[in-house]
Amino acid sequence: MIHWGREKRRKWQRRSKLQQVEVSTYWLLLLSPWIFYVSGMPQFGVQVAGPQPAAVLEGAVVVLGFLQCLLGVRGLRRGLDTYLGTEQEPPRRLPAAGLVTFLLTTALVTFLIARGWAANDNPGPAMALFAGLPSLTGVYGLTVPPRRSAALTAGGCVLITAAFAAAGATWPALLGTLFVLAIGGLVGIFSPRCSAWYLAVMRELDEAREAQSRLAVAEERLRFSRDLHDVMGRDLSVIALKSELATQLARRGAASAAEQMREVQELARKSQTEVRAVVRGYRETGLETELAGARAVLRAAGVDCRIESAQPGLGLDAQAALGWVVREGATNVLRHAEASCCVIRLTRDAADATALVMENDGLRSGQDRGGSGLTGLRERLAAVDGTLTAERDETARLFRLRAEVPASGSRSRRPPPGPEEAGPEEAGAGAGAPGLADAAVGEGTGSARGENHG
Repeated sequence: MIHWGREKRRKWQRRSKLQQVEVSTYWLLLLSPWIFYVSGMPQFGVQVAGPQPAAVLEGAVVVLGFLQCLLGVRGLRRGLDTYLGTEQEPPRRLPAAGLVTFLLTTALVTFLIARGWAANDNPGPAMALFAGLPSLTGVYGLTVPPRRSAALTAGGCVLITAAFAAAGATWPALLGTLFVLAIGGLVGIFSPRCSAWYLAVMRELDEAREAQSRLAVAEERLRFSRDLHDVMGRDLSVIALKSELATQLARRGAASAAEQMREVQELARKSQTEVRAVVRGYRETGLETELAGARAVLRAAGVDCRIESAQPGLGLDAQAALGWVVREGATNVLRHAEASCCVIRLTRDAADATALVMENDGLRSGQDRGGSGLTGLRERLAAVDGTLTAERDETARLFRLRAEVPASGSRSRRPPPGPEEAGPEEAGAGAGAPGLADAAVGEGTGSARGENHG
């Protein structure tokens, strides 16, 4: 039993917040008919007294109320799916069966009042109808406009009160009956509908966030393509013209063909240098820039991001390596965590070693503990004698990413080769690495892509 409970708890924690809200809302709605049943039916039972037929009719009312709860649970589930669009055909037989059951219950209660076997001086008999009315109106309210369902419910409450009046109920009991039925009917209509509307809004926000992420990536790719076009367009046109001119001169045996080809070679080298400069500017990672970008992006996503920086003096290579840690950490907080708070600490010890710690409270149980993202960060930090550790605190649901760079790290080793040291093919491949904004909205790049942790 304990193992079963722990497994259910781990399965629950692996769900996203949206999934947790949806599941809890579904269960709350499906429990609501039984809550009304338990709150109403006992109060009806204590108001019935008489010979054996009265007890039989009372038992029939209890059974019909139980049957109506079963129909209400199934109808609410299908009605909620219809409202959210996951089921196209609205339930029709279930509301009809629930209405028939409710009318039979109403007839039996009215008969008990008419025979004097149920109290006619208080709204106690109406509690039998209160036990099943919310489930009936809830299913109906999810499939038709609220005004229509509210109007029909109000008319039904008036007709039931009139039937009780014809059976001999007193005026105080009739007023109480009308009030009880009106409250139960309206709660049954608007409570499931409000919950369904709430889930629909959450789904739309989740879809909008994904669309915004894809749009940000597409915009960044367009920007980069425009930069490449502006840099390469003119040079490639000149290279094509000069190559064509050199071909014609060579066919004529002119000595100036060699000069034209030399100019083509110089233009090609110049274009290569400019492309590398574009790629280098696109891929460079500054620590201060990444810290500011991470804070802005996380706060925009509803995560409270605090930065505690000691302003350590680091070399450019060490700053770039730690900037990648900040970028990857912010990416994973948005993509793989359900965090409400993220703290970034940048400290420096007595030996001038710098430590960067990123801690968030959105750890999910049962997630993959490894990935290419951490491996890529370790490789970048190793180039400056740095280290990287990832810690998981299952109890507090904390994930902690710690990177350390020694004081000599910025001088002892060279960083991984950048685009200016790579060939044209490698430089072109590196052009696909987006900046923090893209990584933060979920695109992930290079070796820092696909990490799956809190």
